[in-house]
Amino acid sequence: MVYVGIDVHSSQWTICVLDENGKCVMARELRGDWRGLVKQVGEIGPDMAVCFEATCGAGWLYDQLRKVAGRVVVANAMKMKLVFASKRKNDGRDAERLAKILFLDEVPGVHIPSREVRSWRMLIEHRRSLLVRCTAVRNRIRCFLRSFGVTPVKGLWTKKGLRWLEELKLDLRCERVQLDILVEELLDAQERLKAVTRELDVISTEKPGVALVMTIPGVGVRTAEAVVAYIDDAWRFARMKRIGSYFGLIPSQHQSGGTKHMGRITRQGPSVVRWLLTEAAWQGIRKSSKIRAFYERVERKDPNRRKVAVVATAHYLVRVMLAMLRSGEAWRFAA
Repeated sequence: MVYVGIDVHSSQWTICVLDENGKCVMARELRGDWRGLVKQVGEIGPDMAVCFEATCGAGWLYDQLRKVAGRVVVANAMKMKLVFASKRKNDGRDAERLAKILFLDEVPGVHIPSREVRSWRMLIEHRRSLLVRCTAVRNRIRCFLRSFGVTPVKGLWTKKGLRWLEELKLDLRCERVQLDILVEELLDAQERLKAVTRELDVISTEKPGVALVMTIPGVGVRTAEAVVAYIDDAWRFARMKRIGSYFGLIPSQHQSGGTKHMGRITRQGPSVVRWLLTEAAWQGIRKSSKIRAFYERVERKDPNRRKVAVVATAHYLVRVMLAMLRSGEAWRFAA
């Protein structure tokens, strides 16, 4: 077997090939699209292992390379920086290092889900971006009205409120044009949001894990689908505690000698899941005595610890979700 390390960029790549003894037998830098890269790698032969760093589009490249290589590993770029911290860095060295660490079987790999799951994740992220867009346009409309001393009616975002905006009398034509554009932008974003939500609802009904996670008080379909989509395989985590690190819910740590400082959460992983888990934690605190007891134990009746407590509750919930997905057991309600 030969070991192939690839330093991948959008329009060029560098390949380093090691033989079964770890000796470099080929190093080449080429230009072109990724289809050309797959073709070039395929010419090396089927008895090979390939390694490249995670990047945008890594899922597609992984799927294509699996067709021509016996083994494909996608390296965690952040961990690779820690392994190969060096002041001398170029594409050729990076490709060689990837090949060597693959030869040693010490690649800090990342999980690459199926194309179906990757598309599901992208749709979840797209819905989040549409929500952000709707909120931004609403704020711009409020700011516009405030600029001219106009007090909006109650229920401004209902059909009645939007009709009121369309009929609002303004002194200058340019002001009317600006408000019309903002209203049209809001309506367009809302229609797109509805279309994405409908599709997500269809997907969620086909995923039994979503319904299982929704048995937790305060966890809705949007939170459940995001957690299930990003966990993907519940058994890929070596330990239960790894799930908090994966979603960036653990505190950063700095320790030197006898000094130990715990900072803010790392915020690694998908931000959309952290946001949804935090919202679910607040709902769970209101609806479940068990979740509220956990929150209060961390809060210690100290108002300054509320943020810490709700993040800890979100971390607790996602650990529970992972355990449920592994066991298939629903939430246990207190007797």
